[in-house]
Amino acid sequence: MKDDFFTYQAQTSPYPLAIEISKAEGNYIYDSQGKKYLDFVAGVSANSLGHQHPKVNEAIQKQLNLYTHVMVYGEFIQKPQLELCKLLSETLQKEHYSVYLTNSGTEACEGALKLAKRATNRTEIIAANNSYHGNTQGAMSVSGAEQQNRAFRPLIPGTKFIRYNNDKDLLKITNKTAAVILETIQGGAGFIVPQNNYLKKIEQRCKEVGALFILDEIQTGIGRTGKFWGFENYNVIPDIIITGKGLGGGMPIGAFLAKAHLMSLLKESPKLGHITTFGGHPIISAAGVATIQTIKKSNLISETLRKEAIIRKHLKHPNIIEIRGKGLMLAAILESPEIASRVIHQCLEKGLILFFLLFEGKAIRITPPLTITDEEIIEGCDIILSTLNKL
Repeated sequence: MKDDFFTYQAQTSPYPLAIEISKAEGNYIYDSQGKKYLDFVAGVSANSLGHQHPKVNEAIQKQLNLYTHVMVYGEFIQKPQLELCKLLSETLQKEHYSVYLTNSGTEACEGALKLAKRATNRTEIIAANNSYHGNTQGAMSVSGAEQQNRAFRPLIPGTKFIRYNNDKDLLKITNKTAAVILETIQGGAGFIVPQNNYLKKIEQRCKEVGALFILDEIQTGIGRTGKFWGFENYNVIPDIIITGKGLGGGMPIGAFLAKAHLMSLLKESPKLGHITTFGGHPIISAAGVATIQTIKKSNLISETLRKEAIIRKHLKHPNIIEIRGKGLMLAAILESPEIASRVIHQCLEKGLILFFLLFEGKAIRITPPLTITDEEIIEGCDIILSTLNKL
């Protein structure tokens, strides 16, 4: 199977991990030889409830027996779509938000950018250096990493970049700006958290100049940082929210949420302002409903901060410079990219799945399922520590 993988399947990097997967269950993944791997990555923050969660599986199977795709998004009333939109909107109690379901986070980003331009009649978008919002042309245009972008230019014009956590750059947001788009916690850059009320300052500046404030919650959302939405940690309310990854419980999904008066602009002048065939697919939506309901009815969200504390307490080593992030969105920063790469690959051999970050080569991603147990956390940390000790 490995030979066929390299022969027939398009590759995204020169050296993929290339484990042959046979099954996954709970917080573990198994290869074709029966080897067991503790999952400290959760499909890059997507498997919020681990693998094969019974509530998610039950919802998928139940919906599969009723109907799958029946019509392009927004024309028919379909219970799974409607339930998911309502659940998401109800997480935002201070103002009514309308929800547009998409196939992925990057598509949600595209919709959010279009809506911002439609709402403001402006074209300038402000984004952050070393940001990442997806890999389609629009999302890449607001992702501030030239090493990724240069091979695909020209991208969509009108984007300017500011430095994350830098107050001096606030003045670059002007009455020409349609929107500022930021990650609540910068992911690919190395899990950089906002400091000194930075997001609040961005929110205020947007209000001053009439720009919209878009927050990318694709990684930070759905309970990963100790609140349902990551921005709840920082006392801000964005105009548009982008989500995905953990929302589907392992199924492909995305959504953008906007204050209702803004979202209504996509239905006229022109009508069909944003359209999707498979966005809000009923099976995927059913999985999303089960995921949110399971998380909300449990203590998984509040437990993320306690589990973060266990990781920070246990994962101490001279080679670990710092641990960045919040909740179960953490990155251990090592002394060099070479050491980080060796640790990731050697831990894989020992049965622990870790992964890289896009733009911070010294980082090791630690984003396990929210269902990870205390014992599994310590097991994984011990593997990392023993690997570091042998370098």
